[in-house]
Parts: sequence; structure tokens; C-alpha cells
Amino acid sequence: MKSIFDSVSYQSSKIVTESYSTSFSLAVRMLSPTIRQDIHNIYGFVRFADEIVDTFHEYDKERLFNKFESDLEEALADKISLNPILNSFQHTVNKYEIDKELIDAFMHSMRLDLSKKEYTTTEEYNQYIYGSADVVGLMCLKVFVKGNQERFDQLKDSAMALGSAFQKVNFLRDLKDDFEDLDRTYFPETNLSMLDEASKTRIIKEIEEDFAKGYAGIVRLPIEAKFGVYTAYKYYFKLLLKLKDTPSLEIKSTRIRVPNYQKFGVLARCYVNYRLNLL
Repeated sequence: MKSIFDSVSYQSSKIVTESYSTSFSLAVRMLSPTIRQDIHNIYGFVRFADEIVDTFHEYDKERLFNKFESDLEEALADKISLNPILNSFQHTVNKYEIDKELIDAFMHSMRLDLSKKEYTTTEEYNQYIYGSADVVGLMCLKVFVKGNQERFDQLKDSAMALGSAFQKVNFLRDLKDDFEDLDRTYFPETNLSMLDEASKTRIIKEIEEDFAKGYAGIVRLPIEAKFGVYTAYKYYFKLLLKLKDTPSLEIKSTRIRVPNYQKFGVLARCYVNYRLNLL
């Protein structure tokens, strides 16, 4: 039965979310059950594409990515795929009429990771972030507003800013892995082999500005999405504060994390603020 296959597909996307990111999966649990599965479906898709270009070093990554992209196109056109992750993703895309341009922009940025190692200009940097993060925020926003185009247009700038903030925090947190293991440099006009406090401060100021724009949209989100997105925002902001307090030399040599007990502390404070209508 098709319904059984779809159920297996949805469970697969949920498993991917929970297996790869405890922080994100925790935030997803704070969303309304009416939209929770669709966010799992989006995350499963973007995670698989990212895994191909970032971790499958023993394989022909370009060939795998080409196959994944071809299967994606067929899934969107046929509204079914034997790849359960793509099957659940196409369901969400078609349900909320997510713009194909957003998906194409994401795949373009992921393809860049197959060969491009350095982003030397602000234009290149912004284009990569748009495709790798901003459009993911916009896909999720389509779900949050349940496909309402007017509300989507009102909130899209804030959603993009929040996506940018999350991605830039990831870049700074993963500096060691990206630079040493993958030989990638995302921040333009920044010598990551000699990252100093001035450069770190400039990057953090940029992220703080994105967070401010993103928060302005969070408070206007539908009730079904507000608590979950606010939880993700507070977690990433907590991570940014840890990066801000960490010497630049240490950021280059280790991956900064938020311990689980602090994550649950963030969640508790988010819940109090939400229940007291403080956001």
C-alpha cells in the first residue's frame, strides 16, 4: 500500500533528523505536530545532499551527487521516489508549492562544495550562503505559513537572515574541520590560518546583525512554529556567545560545543518566555 511506503519514508526523514542533529531535532519537537513531519522531510533532504559532498571521501562524490540530483528531479516530477528521503521531501514540496528555484539554489551551493575551496569575494560568499542556508529557511517558512504567499512575502527577509546567522555560526564552529580536513575557506578577506581577534570580532558582529533581523520575524511567526524556531534561535545564539568568549586560536584548534545540560537549560528558558508571552 502506498500509505505504508509513505509512512516508512516519513519515518526515515525523522530518523535522519534525530541521528544527525540532537539540537535541531529538539527544536523540531517544539513545533506543532501539524508541521513537524514536513520539517523532518526538508531536513532529511538537505542533510543527505550535504553528507555526499562533505563526508563520502572514499567514493566518487560527484557521481553520487549527480545521481542524487537526477533522482530528485524525477521525484519532483513524478511525485514519488523509491528513495524514501526524496519521497518524503517531494511530498512537502508539492504540498506547500515550494518554489523550485529554492531547491535549485540549494543544489547549486552543494555542488560548489565538490570543487570550490575558497570564497574570496563578498559576492561569492553571499551567493553560497543564500543557496546553502537562506533557501532552507525559506523552504521551512513555506511550511510555517502553510503555503500562504502573502505571509511568506512578509517574513521571507527575516527567514533568510536567520538562515544566514545559523550557517555563519556553523562556519565559525566548524572552522577547524572545514579548513584542515576539507581545505575550505568560506569567510572572504580572512586568513583562517592566522585568525585573529579582530577578524573574529568582525565575523561575530555580522552574525549578530543577522540574528537581530531574524528575531524580528520570529515574533511574527504563526503560533504553530514560533516556539520551535525560537528554541533553535536561542540555541544558536548561545553557541555564538560561546564562540565570542573563546580565543580565536582555540576556535582554530577545536570544535566549540554547547553541552547537553546547557541545551536543556536553553529549552527551559525558552518555554518560560513562550508561556509568559515574552516573545
